[in-house]
Amino acid sequence: MPITKSTIILVVDDFESMRKVTRSQLETLGAAAKNILQAKDGAEALRILQNHLVDIVITDWNMPVMTGLDLLIAMRANAKLSRLPVLMITAEAERARVEQAISYGVSGLLVKPYTPGALLDRIERAMTWRPRKVDGIEPAIDAPVSLSKEAVRSTILVVDDTPDNLHLISQLFKDEYRVRIAHNGEKALEICTSNNPPDIVLLDIMMPGIDGFEVAKRMREHPNSENIPVIFVTAMTDQDAKLKGMELGAVDFVTKPIDPTALIPRVRNFMRFVELRKQLQADYDGMLEMARLKEDVEHITRHDLKGPLAGVIGLIQAMEEDDSTSRKQFEQLRLVEETALQLLNMINLSSELFKIETGRFKLDAQPVKISDILRRIVEVSRTTYNEKHLTISVDTDITVVGDKPLQILGDSMFCYSLFQNLVKNACEAAPEKTRVIVSLVDEDPVQIKIQNKGAVPIAIRNSFFERFVTQGKSGGTGLGTYSARLLAEAQNGHISLDVSDEDNLTIVTVSLPRLLEVDANVVV
Repeated sequence: MPITKSTIILVVDDFESMRKVTRSQLETLGAAAKNILQAKDGAEALRILQNHLVDIVITDWNMPVMTGLDLLIAMRANAKLSRLPVLMITAEAERARVEQAISYGVSGLLVKPYTPGALLDRIERAMTWRPRKVDGIEPAIDAPVSLSKEAVRSTILVVDDTPDNLHLISQLFKDEYRVRIAHNGEKALEICTSNNPPDIVLLDIMMPGIDGFEVAKRMREHPNSENIPVIFVTAMTDQDAKLKGMELGAVDFVTKPIDPTALIPRVRNFMRFVELRKQLQADYDGMLEMARLKEDVEHITRHDLKGPLAGVIGLIQAMEEDDSTSRKQFEQLRLVEETALQLLNMINLSSELFKIETGRFKLDAQPVKISDILRRIVEVSRTTYNEKHLTISVDTDITVVGDKPLQILGDSMFCYSLFQNLVKNACEAAPEKTRVIVSLVDEDPVQIKIQNKGAVPIAIRNSFFERFVTQGKSGGTGLGTYSARLLAEAQNGHISLDVSDEDNLTIVTVSLPRLLEVDANVVV
């Protein structure tokens, strides 16, 4: 989506000079000055966003009061702003922090220093992409990402009024880099201040018209060329000339007549820094593309697998309850149901836990007949753990009001995964020929207790619901109870552990919001 005169852009940076530079670049790229809004930090940006319609936010990362990352997090948590494109400009090289920005839904990342062409490219990418909807509606297909303008060889600009020098230097570097030439200072400035400037300039000093010193001075005054490395290639050897060149931002001096064995490694050394910056930008672009691919896979998993799988489970359960189903068929259906529930659990873990962990998950709470889910899980578990001769039961103290069964307010698929993990954990920990009891207590919040013989080892009691905590279980990953905690908390619930060494008992209690009449009137 290109920038037009009607595109409204919010620029957020704590340095006024940088805001002016970005504004100037945006005007060059086609934006109207009146539609470029400015804010000095994230907090001011949020106030502007509450009162103005904006097409894209371009924000610096490190700012006082409220950083660019904090601004992004606040926007993604706001229903009105959650889908607004955010392009973050940064010199940040710490991968973990960049991954954090990606996890919160940043639309694009641009590494400093950058050219107007790079800025335009990242703006167009950011404005094309939108976060996936979570309500099951398929969004428009993202436009394919075009090859970056920077995905070509690095460019050297050679500036000299002597044709022989231009030819010599061009021949030295033509096989490694893209080489452009300029016969005078005016042409050099035209190239350097364009939207496609070179990566490094080899600049003669003594030229008719605008000399090399003046070219370097004007380059440092223009946002498109202020960060381009300059190597003076000159016959001037006095110290004053070198000092003046350094003051103008020159990175090196090479004396004429040119010695190729000295010039080539000097240029290569500075080009390495250019390539590192480009590689950093490419890495960030790749990380964003991988995040979007992961989001696409999650979308397929959530909508193309999860929904039909829930339907399969429902059909299996209906067949189990059919009076014409034989005992052998019933047992086979139970095995199929167990497999389907395990697959559903894997889908929940793979597609949702990351969002819960990073605070991006939003619950669409619906009425859930929790007693039905518990009974199904217990019935399947009896078949699964038949060889252990366990007694697995569901005890309730439910009083039914009219025809309305007890319901919680949550997510039915989460409840399947949550209680399947806990019942499975209890059955695996319970000694043979003992009892596993699932109790449903009609309170507000509703209490579900899973009790089994065998006390949790003292060493892991305080960390029982943490990631990778397990002991004494062959093949245990330590993710079952951890995911149970996340799934409970994602439904506005709570999970706790009680252990009795005297009775050799472990009791896990899950509290989930009870569906009240006022909730039923709104949700159902």
